[in-house]
Amino acid sequence: MTLVQSRIEGQIGTLIFDHDAKRNILSEALTDAMFHVLEDFRARHLRVVILRALPGAKIWSAGHDVKELPLTRRDPLAWNDPLRRIIRQITEFPAPIIAQIEGTVWGGGCELAVSCDITVATPEVTFAITPAKLGIPYNMTGLLNFMNAVPFPLLKEMAFSAQPVSAQRLREASVLNHVVAADGIDAFVRDLAGKIAANAPLSVTAMKESMRILASAHTIPPEGFERLQGLRRQVWDSHDYQEGLGAFLEKRKPEFVGA
Repeated sequence: MTLVQSRIEGQIGTLIFDHDAKRNILSEALTDAMFHVLEDFRARHLRVVILRALPGAKIWSAGHDVKELPLTRRDPLAWNDPLRRIIRQITEFPAPIIAQIEGTVWGGGCELAVSCDITVATPEVTFAITPAKLGIPYNMTGLLNFMNAVPFPLLKEMAFSAQPVSAQRLREASVLNHVVAADGIDAFVRDLAGKIAANAPLSVTAMKESMRILASAHTIPPEGFERLQGLRRQVWDSHDYQEGLGAFLEKRKPEFVGA
């Protein structure tokens, strides 16, 4: 089964989600397919990558595959988790990656989008950070990625409410670089990619890597880290985690009790 498509034109590579039937969910299979395409792009020294769904997609990505979360009480968002692995590859990719977004974006798909270097979306796009609907905590690395991309008050609202936020509001908050009508987004993104590809690639790579490292230059005291780990263990060991996961799989509204 083809989960992603890829094409190369000159110095520009395009990776296309092609799993509408499963809402382009970031399963291990789909992220593995993405990984191999990006490795090929890297080996070819491409100067820009465009990450997108099929034209006219209703959902850009529904985020982490909830069905791959463990039924046991174990934190799944570890170093080798499929979502963590592909986001690391995107942030460490030597060339800029442009997220061309059509359709709604949920959960881990939001992190995938904001982890790209430039984001261009259509006016109909909405973002929703949804772990609170499932009774799970979000990975600390992922939260840091969000904090580097989303203004803190807006991020808190999105994380706590789990409600969709419009492309226009995200553009006003500088989360998105551009909002472009659907009939013009292809040409707009191609033009932007062409301008980047025409610049000195070593200079662009050095600046991207420098910004990545500097953006991660946050310190945390040991007691703070232990506190966060304790909070995460409390969530994974809770009734609410089992309830949230069960409700999702059974397609019903969860009943959280705070324990």
